[in-house]
Amino acid sequence: MSSIRTSRTRLLTAAATGVLAALSLTACSDSSGVRNEDSSTNASATESPSDSTSSGSGSSSRDDAKPAPAGSKPAGNAPATKTPTTSGNGKTGTGGKAVTCQGSNTKTVAAPLNRPVNHMLLTVTNTGSSTCYLYGYPAVRFGEAQSVPPVIEASHPQAVVTLKPGESGYASVNLSAADGSGSQGRTEKSLAVYFHGPSGNEGVGAGAHPSLPAKGVYVDDSLKVTYWQQSMDDAVSW
Repeated sequence: MSSIRTSRTRLLTAAATGVLAALSLTACSDSSGVRNEDSSTNASATESPSDSTSSGSGSSSRDDAKPAPAGSKPAGNAPATKTPTTSGNGKTGTGGKAVTCQGSNTKTVAAPLNRPVNHMLLTVTNTGSSTCYLYGYPAVRFGEAQSVPPVIEASHPQAVVTLKPGESGYASVNLSAADGSGSQGRTEKSLAVYFHGPSGNEGVGAGAHPSLPAKGVYVDDSLKVTYWQQSMDDAVSW
């Protein structure tokens, strides 16, 4: 019995010593400022999302989901959208859409030549703001003539004569036979020049009425014209 009591006494003494040690440790922690791990864990668990994202330069996922304000630049290196530029007539480039040369967008000058003899040079200058095409050959009418003279087929150019604003095209008119073999010779003091369309047969737009020398020009039934040419030299070679 005495041994049982001794063992029980030792157990009670050991338990009491453990309790006292625990109480002593708690009192020491509170007074010395040692961090309480339980309270630290609770504070971290109850921190709000707004507190965690407000610090630093980062943004919350909620902010990332917002659409960019209108007119803002693209993020990163993505290029900004560029609106294509066009001319006033809706076409890109200079000069706009090409049109057919006619009396309203050109100026025509008629000048008799010394060489070749009995020839006259027609010069048509583009006075418009767009490129124009000189199709076919000039349909000329001297005085009150009821028909236009024929064209010299061999003078057909390789390409349609194209005139940018300010540029000129040319055609020559064989007024009469140099050897005097022509018939129905007469002097004419007025001239009208009409223009062809793309098909080469139809007349288009307004005609031109270039002035002639005061004394007029002599023509006969050998009268003929060349096709429109891009250069003066080509025109007067016929």
